[in-house]
Amino acid sequence: MASSIISQYHSLKDNHNPASLHHLDPYYVHNNTQILRSHPSFTSVSLGMLDKKPHCSDTPFAPPSLSQCFHFLDELCEIRALNSARELHAQMLKMPRNKGGSSSLVTMDEIIMRYYLEFDDFVSATKVFFVGFSRNYLLWNSFLEKFGSFGGDPYEILAVFRELHKKGVEFDSIAFTVVLKICLVLMDLKVGLQIHASLVKRGFHFDVHLYCALINLYEKFWGIDRAYQVFDEAPQKEDFLWNTIIMANLRSERWCDGLELFRDMQLSSAKATGGTIVKVLQACGKLRALNEGKQIHGYVLRRGLVSNMSIGNSVISMYSKNHSLKMARTFFDSMEDHNLSSWNSIISGYASYGNLEEALDMFQEMEASGIKPDVITWNSLMSGLLLQGSYKTVLADFRSLQVAGLKPDSGSVTSALQAIIELGIFNLGKEIHGYILRNKLDHDVYVCPSLMDMYIKNDELHKAQKVFDLTKNKNICAWNSLISGYSFKGQFSDAEELLNQMEKEGIEPDMVTWNSLISGYSMHGRSKEAMNAINRMKSSGFTPNVVSWTALVSGSARNENYTDSIRFFSQMQAQNVRPNSTTICSLLRACTGQSLLKKGQEIHCLCIRHGFLEDMYIATALIDMYSKAGKLKAACEIFGRIKGKTLPCWNCMMMGYAIHGHGEEVISLFNKMLKTGIIPDSITFTALLSGCKNSGRIEDGWKYFDSMSTDYNIVPTIEHYSCMVDLLGKSGFLDEALHFMKTMPVKPDASIWGALLASCRIHKNIKLAETASRKLFKLEPYNSANYVMMMNLYSALGKWDDVQRLRDTMVASGLKSPAVWSWIQVKKLGYVPDISCVYQNIDNNEKEKILLSHTEKLALTYGLMKTKGGSSPIRVVKNTRVCQDCHTLAKYISSAENRQILLGDGGRFHHFVNGKCSCNGCW
Repeated sequence: MASSIISQYHSLKDNHNPASLHHLDPYYVHNNTQILRSHPSFTSVSLGMLDKKPHCSDTPFAPPSLSQCFHFLDELCEIRALNSARELHAQMLKMPRNKGGSSSLVTMDEIIMRYYLEFDDFVSATKVFFVGFSRNYLLWNSFLEKFGSFGGDPYEILAVFRELHKKGVEFDSIAFTVVLKICLVLMDLKVGLQIHASLVKRGFHFDVHLYCALINLYEKFWGIDRAYQVFDEAPQKEDFLWNTIIMANLRSERWCDGLELFRDMQLSSAKATGGTIVKVLQACGKLRALNEGKQIHGYVLRRGLVSNMSIGNSVISMYSKNHSLKMARTFFDSMEDHNLSSWNSIISGYASYGNLEEALDMFQEMEASGIKPDVITWNSLMSGLLLQGSYKTVLADFRSLQVAGLKPDSGSVTSALQAIIELGIFNLGKEIHGYILRNKLDHDVYVCPSLMDMYIKNDELHKAQKVFDLTKNKNICAWNSLISGYSFKGQFSDAEELLNQMEKEGIEPDMVTWNSLISGYSMHGRSKEAMNAINRMKSSGFTPNVVSWTALVSGSARNENYTDSIRFFSQMQAQNVRPNSTTICSLLRACTGQSLLKKGQEIHCLCIRHGFLEDMYIATALIDMYSKAGKLKAACEIFGRIKGKTLPCWNCMMMGYAIHGHGEEVISLFNKMLKTGIIPDSITFTALLSGCKNSGRIEDGWKYFDSMSTDYNIVPTIEHYSCMVDLLGKSGFLDEALHFMKTMPVKPDASIWGALLASCRIHKNIKLAETASRKLFKLEPYNSANYVMMMNLYSALGKWDDVQRLRDTMVASGLKSPAVWSWIQVKKLGYVPDISCVYQNIDNNEKEKILLSHTEKLALTYGLMKTKGGSSPIRVVKNTRVCQDCHTLAKYISSAENRQILLGDGGRFHHFVNGKCSCNGCW
């Protein structure tokens, strides 16, 4: 077959030496048919086609004409066997070369190649492919597509190429270009290098297509720098070459280099293709390079390419990603026509920045124009809804997508899983897991980590581990997700074991890996291990970033290690790492926890310098910090300057008024919020009820408690019930409080029984107090505060035996009263004691000594000694309830010294001015 004609070719070339013969020419086979037939071993013609009809030697050879050949094709259009195809090819080879008939010959080449492909003779098809009548890039591409569609193995093409090349067949630039492309597809660098070396050695003339094929090959295997060498070696930089090197840079994510080359290309007067323009516009979006994007937009206008739909859609996307939504919309409106991608680009732009109303308007306009949304459209809307926190609507859209007959993809599923995690609807998540398995999405790089995250958040780490174990070709995201899960749950041995396993499998930890460990250790109060992870990160060649340091700051504040939190922030600044909004919010929480007003004010100044005050989370955190530091006026000023206040912002300010006992202001602020159209949530009502209980507003308390379910469909939580019990109990309605507890739909927890016990202590109701304490001793057997409160009540009533009994119980249980502290930034104190507030069975002199040690008195006195008189208030914060004696003392001092005193006792603030307190006795 093919091998015989090749050998004949070489022998004939030696004997007849046709000057124009440079490769196996089918015309040569035809013109030398008589000579071929005289050869004793000749049994077939070119490429393995048999000619079973011998001719007499004295009969002159009359080759078929082109019309006869097409007639022959018509007769054989129902060819059903490989031999028949070979017969047909043999007749085609005898056909004379007619001037102007090359297009017909190309068509016949395609026909015979298709027959060979249909009969699975891929080798013969490939040989026709390499030595056919005529070759061009369109024919090559067409053949490769058909070759693959019939199940051909591309390696066979390389095998045939090597065979022909070894036998001396010389190929042109087009053939070498296509073979290099096949090497790229098959990831066969060796053959590609051999071809390049052979061409250089022979001094082969490289055309632009061959240079481009080499650029793509080297970029894929050895990186863009080696591709640059090929580009630089090209003597002439044609348009195609410029486009290829630019695309290679962008594939390698060298966005800046790609844009620089695009500029150089324009200076050289070369023209970019539509595909290159689309990609450089995408690069401008990724780099947030608005100015460069505008220049490319200008280039598009000058070239008259605005009508190119792909380019137009990329312009919209570029402006959207640069947060220039007005320009994106202007360009969209200027387009003469829109396709689905155009609508998706503008809808995605609006949705990605939370402009959901505009996105929905465009969605409706799109449907009105007759274009149906696809999965990408729905995914954009769901992403926008996630940003807005509209998780239920995300799931509703997920269902709408399916109702519309569309099949959710990895993006849809990932959005749905994120919404499920936020809503805690994990049963629905398991249903979606079933969908993922049925549709083979479980190996998707985005779906797998989201699915694992769902199980982790549902406290089902074993299921997350199973998803991980069943995942093939685990990428870094899957490893990080599970390591983060174990770290989040405090299972650090498992997390460290996974890290070791990951490294053994050749996957190097990245910043996310290390930050997951740091966050876990820090969140669980293990600052030393967190710092050790920081050092290990540095040893691995990574520099701790803002996420790393924020994890340390946040974790320390969360565990009330406020000094450590501030210390870590100082180290972060020393490393020149710029904080983000999460860092600032965590730091403000640390200042709030220890009433470090001065430090909080310094952070406020830092926010002003870095322009953080526009961030709603930071503004809300500042309100919270100033409120809890006793500087309510400063909190109000910040609140008043905020534009577009969010619900958390309103809630924070209301809670600030509530802890200061300003119930009327809380209610007033609530009514103002309603007028803005913002709908309250459960936290809003916690602030309202706290304001009512701290100012003794029983009627308002009942009003807002009932309003929760009747007007806003909010189911009261245990916090709301606790506020009501506290409000009723401290106002003296102990029986009503107990009845309320018995009739509420949830079982009372320690917070509710604790509120009742505190009220019993105020009103000295020993019987009800003993009932509440028994419940508390069961619910919180190791909470010493409950024992201390009950002992204080017994001692106030002179029941010393009961006091001793509880003290003995505490000793037997190993319980100790926690260290009591009062904090002031300028500290010390003195006081003339009032022994009526000492609940111990000791003589009066000892009682006086004990009262002298009350920390709030010490802190208050220190403030008087170290601060100047005038308008500056004295601020004291303590971690337990202030006693009646200290409360009375603060009233006298505020009157005698003409000073404002702000005393926070854990649950609320007391403002002492001119001998009066803001609590009005309701505390």
